[in-house]
Amino acid sequence: MASARPVGAGFFPLDEELALLPGSLTPALHEQLVRLGAWMPFGPAAKMLVDFMRLTSVSAPTARRHTEAAGTAYVACQTAAVERLEQHPPWPTQPAEKLCFSVDGAMVPLNNGEWAEAKTLVIGEVQPVRSQDGPSHEMTQLSYFSRLTDHETFERLALVETHRRGLTQAKEAAAVVDGAEWIQGFIDYHRPDALRILDFPHAAEYLNTLGALTLGDGQSAPREWFTQTLHPLKHEGPTAVWAEWQQLQEAHPDREEVQKALAYLDKRLAQMHYPGFQAAGWPIGSGAVESANKLVVEARLKGSGMRWARPHVDPMLALRNVVCGDRWAEAWEQIAPHLRQQAHQRRRIRSAQTAQVTAPATETVPEGQPLPAAVKTPTVTLPVSIPAPEKSEPKACPEQSRRVKTDPTPWRPAPNHPWRRLPIGKALYQPATSPN
Repeated sequence: MASARPVGAGFFPLDEELALLPGSLTPALHEQLVRLGAWMPFGPAAKMLVDFMRLTSVSAPTARRHTEAAGTAYVACQTAAVERLEQHPPWPTQPAEKLCFSVDGAMVPLNNGEWAEAKTLVIGEVQPVRSQDGPSHEMTQLSYFSRLTDHETFERLALVETHRRGLTQAKEAAAVVDGAEWIQGFIDYHRPDALRILDFPHAAEYLNTLGALTLGDGQSAPREWFTQTLHPLKHEGPTAVWAEWQQLQEAHPDREEVQKALAYLDKRLAQMHYPGFQAAGWPIGSGAVESANKLVVEARLKGSGMRWARPHVDPMLALRNVVCGDRWAEAWEQIAPHLRQQAHQRRRIRSAQTAQVTAPATETVPEGQPLPAAVKTPTVTLPVSIPAPEKSEPKACPEQSRRVKTDPTPWRPAPNHPWRRLPIGKALYQPATSPN
């Protein structure tokens, strides 16, 4: 009996109807593994899934592969959404009353000892809160968008999140940021009329530098001077301390560090009217984005001994944005179809490649041209008549030769047929014994 030919990998049509994902896990287990991989290192994520779901085994490479593939799919979905928004005007959304946003960066360790800055956008609604210092305001219902890229690409890709939150349509908007120039360009791109507030701790840092260079030991400003300068700035505004800044500038005309710090503060005087900002119900600190750097980026990508390939950073950041922003269900509805579509495309490509390999090679020769010498069919002279080979009649067993050809009874081997003497023959066929 001839053996069956080996076949390639296939995919059962029912698997597509059941919406299975690539791999050996069920869709529910696949989703849970990716979600765990977004929260913790891949090894503990795989072990936790095995322990919780009582599976045989799931390896850390499997967790890494599924998690990074899901993150890559979500990055592709968001990038495609940005391209659609750029081609068509944004559709109207329900405008929020007051939205506040902040932008900052955090360093991520890459392979080969490199470090790169991952930029993060935080958007939230402003709500009043009570604290020890009295009534204040803070950002709530936070959402995040992070990418490892240059600032121009980042401000473009962030359109998917600013549009989702309705930043353009919000009745009031403010940006609490540090004084980086690229962040000012980010504000101009997304909400140029937003109220710009210099992060108060950032302004305090520059004041401390001034006091340390002019009155202190070079490392820190005298506590009394620092307190007397910082308190009026917060509760009275920059005009209360402007005269003292001018005196420092005149007293140290040759100190480059002093002149640089004063020029930084002078350029941002309009962003330091903290009493008016607080009275209008805006926060004056960018603590939301500072916390996002630690929670979204550093808590997962900056662990002990971690090093990341650059193409794998954005997929992990995209998943961190949705798990930390409590938007997992919304994101997975986009990720799962994308993964199934990618798997379907890979199967079609493999099928096409297999068909090309197994198809007979043919060469098309234009009509009227002779075949190349290498492929010409040689001329063979055959004899006029070829004798047919002699046919040998098969030898029939004695029982078969005695059987009448017109007997309608099916033929059975004789009792002394060699087939009956084989063990398998004895097991499968026993001649019936006639009754005595």
